[in-house]
Amino acid sequence: MPLEISRLERFPRSILVLAPHPDDFDAMGVTLKYFYEHGSEIHLAVVSSGVSGVDDDFCDPPTPKNKARVREREQLASCGFFGLPENLVSFLHLKEDDTHHPVNSPENLARIRSHFLKIHPDTVFLPHGNDKNTTHRLTHAFFQQAVNGLNFPVTGYLNRDPKTIAMCPDLYLPFDETQAQWKAELLRHHASQQQRNLSSRGYGFDERILKLNRQIAEELGISEPYAEVFEIEQMFDTTSKKGGA
Repeated sequence: MPLEISRLERFPRSILVLAPHPDDFDAMGVTLKYFYEHGSEIHLAVVSSGVSGVDDDFCDPPTPKNKARVREREQLASCGFFGLPENLVSFLHLKEDDTHHPVNSPENLARIRSHFLKIHPDTVFLPHGNDKNTTHRLTHAFFQQAVNGLNFPVTGYLNRDPKTIAMCPDLYLPFDETQAQWKAELLRHHASQQQRNLSSRGYGFDERILKLNRQIAEELGISEPYAEVFEIEQMFDTTSKKGGA
């Protein structure tokens, strides 16, 4: 059974959320809010433009530039609702390929490592690397490579996402219906993703994430109806080991 986050002996001092897309921050929103309210400093760095996730009929004209602006405005709006000031939100604007996905290049890795050195986080939140989404996998790879040469240890909180294939649940945070409604509102600030999910799946982005959180709670056998769950990855330079917190 994983450890409930409220039972941790120490909470993170400085958190960097390394989000592959504008909206991955929100998928971990309840846990981030919990740490934020308990004194953790939080910075958000968004890896990709998220252009490919915006339907053509959502903005006019549907250019990549306009779609990128839509995603950034949505992320800033959700962070405002969360309570995270705009000066703690960074869009890394990495080099992307013709399909608007980040390129696995030394230049992009250097940009991420530079951000690590600027923030000096002891904890990084990001999706799990064992995932169907290419940008999720690349972001996890960037995370593992970025610690090389930092000379300070970093703990990764690898979040379970709807596209996660498999993971080891080390830590979890349960939450109730009131918190679920708050999270749903946070997620709905990503209006482009809400519409895309309604069009393609018949239910919104909010329900998609909360459906997973309900499933996690059921699998853990806990009394609360929802939970977010994480695998812990301890990093120092190029060495890595898994384990509980």
